Amino acid sequence: MPSILRLAAGILAIAISLSTPAQSSDRELWQALKSGEYIAMMRHALAPGTVDPGHFRLGDCTTQRNLNDAGRQQAIAIGRAFQANGITQARVRTSQWCRCRETATLLGAGEPEDLPLLNSFFQNRGEGDAQTRQTKEWLLAQPAGNPLVLVTHQVNITALTGVYPASGEVVVFRLTADGTVDVIGTILISH
Repeated sequence: MPSILRLAAGILAIAISLSTPAQSSDRELWQALKSGEYIAMMRHALAPGTVDPGHFRLGDCTTQRNLNDAGRQQAIAIGRAFQANGITQARVRTSQWCRCRETATLLGAGEPEDLPLLNSFFQNRGEGDAQTRQTKEWLLAQPAGNPLVLVTHQVNITALTGVYPASGEVVVFRLTADGTVDVIGTILISH
């Protein structure tokens, strides 16, 4: 009987490993990003709180939840990791929220450009499906080349990839031609 139990346990372990995507090592993730074939979708660095104030306005950082000192240090540390792994000239796109724009700038991985598709839909969840579909369409239209780094919000990342990232966490994925999201892992660097 014990050998049958060991065999059953072995089969179960194999079944679980086949149904759960493996987390690649950080080295493999950085190589994938550097190749330009995979995308880095990053949640902005640490910004205390959970929602923006009721008087929120784009372009006015005084009305938004912003990075704190720990968040700035985290963004700089993540940027150093990008640079240490050979990613110095990425195409960096960012949400228009100040915490995302500041994170993108502090990465130092490339000149950030605003991409409204990356703006949070947390307050307007009804827009999430359409915005996620438009983001996929935009990504599929991007040419191969330099690595692509997207700095955005948890709700956007989770809707696209199914991953619930921590502040500053980088989700590494690619889109197949049919629009399927293939997540190969995440990178989380503390400051």
